[in-house]
Amino acid sequence: MIDHNDPRFDGMSKTEKAYQLIKEKITSNEFAPGHRLVLSSIAEALDVSVVPVREAIRQLEAEGLVDFERNVGARVAMIDRQMYIDCMQTTAILEGAATALAAPYLTPSQLAKASELNEKMETSLTDLDPKEFTVLNQKFHRTLFSSCPNRDLVNLILTQWNRLDYLRESTFAFVPNRAWESVKEHTRILMMIQAEAEPVYIEKLARDHRLATLEQYLNSRSETKEE
Repeated sequence: MIDHNDPRFDGMSKTEKAYQLIKEKITSNEFAPGHRLVLSSIAEALDVSVVPVREAIRQLEAEGLVDFERNVGARVAMIDRQMYIDCMQTTAILEGAATALAAPYLTPSQLAKASELNEKMETSLTDLDPKEFTVLNQKFHRTLFSSCPNRDLVNLILTQWNRLDYLRESTFAFVPNRAWESVKEHTRILMMIQAEAEPVYIEKLARDHRLATLEQYLNSRSETKEE
């Protein structure tokens, strides 16, 4: 994971070495936003005590590269907070529209697949892996909007997803409690599609679903700053 014998770091103190190596992993996106920084594991990889690693983490926190939460620990911060907000808002609008347009074209097998994916997500909640949950979440939503007749709209969503993948490892790493609510909202969206609800209502449900995740993330960041 970390090469503490890299000659570039010769002559550095243990804290300086830890700082440079962790920062390099963050800026290269090897430690993606949301990635949990386990001090003991990093210290073991660097062959040092936890003390210099803790000091390095504090420096990175001061620079805005790391967030520290009580009872959670250190995580890699968002690369660009405003870009993330913009991307989530855009994705919410696009997914809402595409899901509503796709609803009349969804087959029973596609709905069954979406339901099965949501059940897997519900099962995973007992031992949440944010990255795995995000993969299942993407498969769920892609199943719903993949039948959208407007292919440009679908391609725009996938472009936004690629941006989100770069900006963070998983929003659920920051707000794990949101995963429970997300599964329930998925169930409601499926029920409304199966009931052939008005497209404008399906669009609102899908849009608000994504925006609720953004809102909870922003609230969690605000609470962290207040502490």
